[in-house]
Amino acid sequence: MKRFLIAAIMVFILCSSCELKKEKEEFTPLAEVNGEVLTLEAFRSLYTDEQWNKLSETQKRKEIENWVNLTILAQEADKEKISEENATKLRIDYAVKKVKANALLARKLANLTISEEEMFNYYRLHQADFTKKLMEYNIQRILCPDENAAKNLLTKIKTGEYDFNLAVLENSLEELKYKQGRMGFVSANSPDSLFWKAAHKLKINEPGIVTVNGKTYIIRYTEQREGTQEATFVDYRNEIYELLLKEKKQQVYNDLVRELKMKNNNIYYYY
Repeated sequence: MKRFLIAAIMVFILCSSCELKKEKEEFTPLAEVNGEVLTLEAFRSLYTDEQWNKLSETQKRKEIENWVNLTILAQEADKEKISEENATKLRIDYAVKKVKANALLARKLANLTISEEEMFNYYRLHQADFTKKLMEYNIQRILCPDENAAKNLLTKIKTGEYDFNLAVLENSLEELKYKQGRMGFVSANSPDSLFWKAAHKLKINEPGIVTVNGKTYIIRYTEQREGTQEATFVDYRNEIYELLLKEKKQQVYNDLVRELKMKNNNIYYYY
């Protein structure tokens, strides 16, 4: 019996240590500031899946550095007792409520879907708003070695660290760089229609990435003009999707607030 008890205790200790190890392994440290550990899990929670997938490694490192800087400033605020001031406490309380509310909304919106039928019905109902001719875009491009190189260069261009024209000349891997990477005006039904589709999603002078025939490019357009081709549902599909998504998000918010207000009668206004 005594041996059995000792064995049982040993198993319990081993299991406990395994559990503790698992708990420790749940958090991956990214940085440490005066004993305060900043973890990958906390960092990841700041972004949606879509936002996270769009971040390059360079952008992630920059955001981690911003987080370290923010932590240093917050720790200094604690040292100077700023966090104990009433105004600061009220702002913190408001920020906490905002984070909780956004987390609740994100959960409610997680399963939000928009069908092809919904989009087409919206198109037919508002067809008068979709009668424009397709635009043509004057596109510049940079041929990059691979997607990672393109993402890193795109970050530098977006942050103003690199001028687009200079980036073309110094980085593009094709002869077109000697013409500033200019393709001329590209239309939707041209052989370069994949470049047109990518440009169509961007704003004027906004850089973006597109892969064509296995090659990765950074592009932007500097001018646009009305073409001759009539737009169809397919051309407006992305725009309609965004419009419906915005409407549905607002509807989910309105319905949720209305429902919660009906459940909670103890709401009073003093102004």
